[in-house]
Amino acid sequence: MAQDIRKLFENEQKVSNDTMPEGHEARFLQKLDSELPSQEKRSVFTFLNIAASVVILIGLSFGAYKFLDTKPDVIEGTEVVNNNEESPLGKLSPELKKVEDYYLANINLELSKIEVTPETKELFEGYLTRLDELNKEYERLSQELIKSGPTEQTITASIENLKLRLNLMYRLKEKLNELKNDTNQLEQIQA
Repeated sequence: MAQDIRKLFENEQKVSNDTMPEGHEARFLQKLDSELPSQEKRSVFTFLNIAASVVILIGLSFGAYKFLDTKPDVIEGTEVVNNNEESPLGKLSPELKKVEDYYLANINLELSKIEVTPETKELFEGYLTRLDELNKEYERLSQELIKSGPTEQTITASIENLKLRLNLMYRLKEKLNELKNDTNQLEQIQA
């Protein structure tokens, strides 16, 4: 059983010195080509595909912009209550800042929910005039708070002003709903 390792290597060299039959490589490539799936040569992105993709992308972008850009319809000349700048109440204490932010956020929210129609435009503008007067009074109170320093009367008046403005928005919303209901009932009676 034991063989000389030199004899094994001699036999191995004899096998490796043999040459392949002529045309073997060509036959191998032909069999390989027949077994592999054929590939159609076509360009994936033609000019029309690219143009169509660009048009779709622009359309979707524009649609998303219009969908996400939902600003409330506010009549020209109406100014929504602004709470971006640091107020005197906010400088006094964080608790007063929270109270002021609460009221201003609710006023803005209620104002943005209101739907104005041509029939309710006059009522809406009347309430906005009153809201503007209260806004000017609030600014005057803020200036007084800066000049005179914080007093209980000034702080209370400022908070009451905010409450009054919010209540004004609630009353406006109620009046508009009443008008809407009256209009709907009138239309049902006429029908």
